[in-house]
Amino acid sequence: MTDSPENLQTAPAPTNVNAPTASSTPSISPISNVDGVPDDVLLKLTGIKKSYDQTEVLADINLNIKHGEFLTLLGPSGCGKTTLLRLIAGFEQPTAGAIYLDGVQMAGLPADKRPVNTVFQQYALFPHMTVAQNVAYGLKLKKVPKDEIQTRVRDMLAMVQLEHLANRKPQDLSGGQQQRVAIARAVINRPKLLLLDEPLSALDYKLRLQMQSELKRLQRELGITFVFVTHDQEEALSMSDRIAVMKDGTFQQIGTPIEIYETPANLFTARFIGETNLFKAEVKGVYPDQTDRDGRLTNGRIEVEVCEAQAQEGPTTLRNLRCPDFANGVKVGDIVNLLLRPEDLRIYEPDDNNHAGLLGRVIESNYKGSTLDSIIELHNGHIIKASEFFDEDDPSFDYKLNEAVKVSWVDGWEWVLPNDGSIDSDVHDDVNTHDDINSNPNSGTVQKDMS
Repeated sequence: MTDSPENLQTAPAPTNVNAPTASSTPSISPISNVDGVPDDVLLKLTGIKKSYDQTEVLADINLNIKHGEFLTLLGPSGCGKTTLLRLIAGFEQPTAGAIYLDGVQMAGLPADKRPVNTVFQQYALFPHMTVAQNVAYGLKLKKVPKDEIQTRVRDMLAMVQLEHLANRKPQDLSGGQQQRVAIARAVINRPKLLLLDEPLSALDYKLRLQMQSELKRLQRELGITFVFVTHDQEEALSMSDRIAVMKDGTFQQIGTPIEIYETPANLFTARFIGETNLFKAEVKGVYPDQTDRDGRLTNGRIEVEVCEAQAQEGPTTLRNLRCPDFANGVKVGDIVNLLLRPEDLRIYEPDDNNHAGLLGRVIESNYKGSTLDSIIELHNGHIIKASEFFDEDDPSFDYKLNEAVKVSWVDGWEWVLPNDGSIDSDVHDDVNTHDDINSNPNSGTVQKDMS
């Protein structure tokens, strides 16, 4: 028999106090309005701080989120992203600062009075209810007429492509189907804002990729603002309109996925997002701004010598780069970092005189289908990774272990970052061991909002 949402008889109310309850759009007068906020801003966070037992876990958070935006809070475990989500939801109150939702100050307003719903890491579906009854639960709490409930449940199940499973119980569904039920239950109440706390983490890799596309499709169709929490960089890059990278309770950078990946604000963001090769370089020349042929002022150029090249025999080649936009600029003798992604690097024969580069040997080579990924040890011991598109017309396209190679790149493909020792010394440990929030939230922070 085909399942149907028509059978929505009243189920006994659950006694689990931890079970989610539906949010209803509150009919309240604004406690205070925000002056000068653009009409496209739905959520405004101003000076948010949160402390537990004298330990500050969020420090001076400021953020505007637009209507219909998909924004991701991204960072390692303990960075404060879930705490920030709980403050927005109303499960906790900030130590300082203000949260405005559509011009209404949310201070002191409990979670069930905010026009916000949350999808949790554990979906917390009611096991004794059918899919349709789970989705309808919030509408019943609001005493919506039965005919309207049936119509809205039917429409919502069709949107999440579960109408044929309306009378199934949650335990009879796959993980991806359970997630869609949880989302349907949250959005059927028509919240202004949907919060998602790592909802894909319990799914296997293939299903997680599928649900990333599903979530983005649903967000576009519903037109609801999504705030998504994850520590998975790939999820953040593939799904978000903007990403807010967090570390130690502060924003390191806010920007589009392209901005975050291609132009990271600091070494932490550079290493946390994607795979990274970093090369030290010494500034050998600084040339002032010049006008181009159209009379526009350029940012000038710098010449650098890559420090890894100093371990090689023979003359080294200076690289001519765009002058970076550091706060204090650069001068001759400064050490800077050149960021290059694996796909930016090119591999040549070691005796290729047409390309200046760094000499090394291949210590690992992995065929990935569309790419060939090579791990290379340079002469000074620096380990780097290069990723090249596989050449199907050249079946011998591969490298032998310990094969000598030369690594180079096109000037202009690198991203130049300052040599901030405080970040450089601990960023690798942060990414891999997820330092807890007890460290100083302001150490080594470079805030950059590219919105």
